[in-house]
Amino acid sequence: MRKTADNDTLSGMAPDHCPLALVLIDVINDLEFPGAEALQRYAEPMAERLAELRRQAHEQQVPVIYVNDNFGRWRGDFALQVRHCLEDGVRGQRIAELLQPDEHDYFILKPKHSGFHLTPLSLLLESMNVQGLILTGLAGNICVLFTAHDAYMRQYDLIVPRDCIASEEKSLNQFALTQMERVMKAEITSSTEIDLSALLARYS
Repeated sequence: MRKTADNDTLSGMAPDHCPLALVLIDVINDLEFPGAEALQRYAEPMAERLAELRRQAHEQQVPVIYVNDNFGRWRGDFALQVRHCLEDGVRGQRIAELLQPDEHDYFILKPKHSGFHLTPLSLLLESMNVQGLILTGLAGNICVLFTAHDAYMRQYDLIVPRDCIASEEKSLNQFALTQMERVMKAEITSSTEIDLSALLARYS
């Protein structure tokens, strides 16, 4: 269930308690796969806008959660993925430079498209008493869309800044946005229109 404010078994598992969280999906990504060049041209300007939204989240003490594919590296970890994207001359280096996490951020490694599938994301969100999710990242029509679906099934409020998700094609990105708005009741907006203080006030 979404809300666990009275559940003592989850209390204290995360230092943050906030009704809102910013979720960055697959942004630590080397982009070394077929089709990645097409994605890169949209992902880099997206990352610049997302970096500003992430800065605002830190300023407002809204938790930032990286939900990242493990890319089949079952013996790896998130820190290793960050170093790989920053140091190995990969196509996704610029995005990693803009969006590399700091010590205050959370991370979840996922084996498949959805951030919820076989991961502890639900438990983390419950322990922080999160009710609303700002979903961002790559690719809009795959992992962001799948994560939004599972978040909706878990009754989270969804906000999706259209300029903070990217797909290989604009038409695919727009399809995902339309699905999230119509089917998953997501609030589709732009990052410049997001007022984190106002969003936090919704839950007060």
